[in-house]
Amino acid sequence: MSRIIAGHFQLQEQIDAARAALNQAGFSDSRISAFFVNQPGQHDLHTLGGDRDMSPGAKETPEGVVEGVAVGAVVGAGIGTAATLATGPLGPVVGALVGAHVGSLYSFNKMKEAGESEKHGENNGENRRQPRHPGMLIAVALGGLDERERALEALHRLGAEHIEEAEGTIANGDWLDFDPLSIPVLVA
Repeated sequence: MSRIIAGHFQLQEQIDAARAALNQAGFSDSRISAFFVNQPGQHDLHTLGGDRDMSPGAKETPEGVVEGVAVGAVVGAGIGTAATLATGPLGPVVGALVGAHVGSLYSFNKMKEAGESEKHGENNGENRRQPRHPGMLIAVALGGLDERERALEALHRLGAEHIEEAEGTIANGDWLDFDPLSIPVLVA
């Protein structure tokens, strides 16, 4: 593994110019990797598509649904019994409808309480982390600090955006252990 510096561009021509500049700075093509990074959620890491087995915000869903069904059943039974006196045979139907509604509201409220903060500006939950930006990415494996400065200078000069630093392996022009879900460490 080695240190890797990577920068984002929007166009293939920019990637080609960056590759040429990195070559001129002394980096061989085998240490340079360029590829397109998809939008978050579209990395197709699972058989059925997507990035994860379960949405990060859906961790409490099963418990919330079970509790909502239980609360809804109790409320529905009580309302159904009371409504039977006033509406006759429609009482259980009215009770079931009201119970289902109350149960769904209860489960949504319960899941929201157990979930992550909705305050803007916080970066404390998995849904709040800044994902890697989509677009063309060019990365170069470094051999030392002097190479880091040369790579950064070339990428800055060409207008690379969201320049990041990572650990990894680039071999024969492929970033072998690139993880599109990893949170990038941006370089100032």
